[in-house]
Amino acid sequence: MTIREKIDSDLKEALKSGDRTGVSVLRLLKSALKNREIEKGRELTEEDILSVLSSQAKQRKESISEYEKAGREDLASKERAELAIIERYLPEQLSEEELLKLIKEVIAETGASSPKDMGRVMKTLMPRVKGRADGKVVNQKVRELLSN
Repeated sequence: MTIREKIDSDLKEALKSGDRTGVSVLRLLKSALKNREIEKGRELTEEDILSVLSSQAKQRKESISEYEKAGREDLASKERAELAIIERYLPEQLSEEELLKLIKEVIAETGASSPKDMGRVMKTLMPRVKGRADGKVVNQKVRELLSN
């Protein structure tokens, strides 16, 4: 079953069970996927779908952070619930150890030795971690390893 089929199936289940948050989030995901499809002018690949889901998850994480700073725990918890639903369709996130191992492999592979080589490392690394790690975290870890 593709990700899109899973979203459609889960939307039907959410409608039947009266899960208002689920219905809302899944409709939003379907809309985001349709918009990206129109944007690209073709049917989306699984990779394109993961990209859309990742950006939706990232938006929720940023919103949670902002709401917490503003002391709006009610809104932050709503965003957390939405994020949990979106994360069901994303591949399992890499652990910190797995991410560091992958970064070290790419650094060795590209022969990078200083922060100046960061672009080369990121270009090779990002397709490998797409949807499985936050780009900001990856960037920070690569910078740390290249600075040592």
